Amino acid sequence: MERGLLWLPLLVAFFWLAWQGAKEYQKVEAYRVWAENFDRAKYDIYAVMGQKEQKITWGKPTPQGPNNLATFSLLDVKEIRLLVDDKVVATESPPEKGRTIELEFLFSTSTESVRVPFTEIPLAAKWGKYLQGVLPSLELPHHE
Repeated sequence: MERGLLWLPLLVAFFWLAWQGAKEYQKVEAYRVWAENFDRAKYDIYAVMGQKEQKITWGKPTPQGPNNLATFSLLDVKEIRLLVDDKVVATESPPEKGRTIELEFLFSTSTESVRVPFTEIPLAAKWGKYLQGVLPSLELPHHE
């Protein structure tokens, strides 16, 4: 009887871990289906983000698929900044550690910004470098 009581917490922990794993697997599968519509996409526990031509769509991953989706055009973005612990850092030489990692998109038409969270600094820096490289090519040529 005592042995059974000793194993009960382990059995509960096992089932809880299995349930959490199944839930995370559902999130990843829902993301995989969602990401097929994009040229480039990222998934982590904080946010999903996809790029299709000059449009960026991002939201929160759930087992049913991404929700709270928001879309904006890169044509409206004037600057992309990498923030680590709410401080702007260079994408070429980011710090190795940080508690909060975000890409911030500043718009030319408003004072509002969009902050997309990331779990890893190198991934956020890679996305930041890529999108900063895309911005100049999106500008329309000036005709005089």
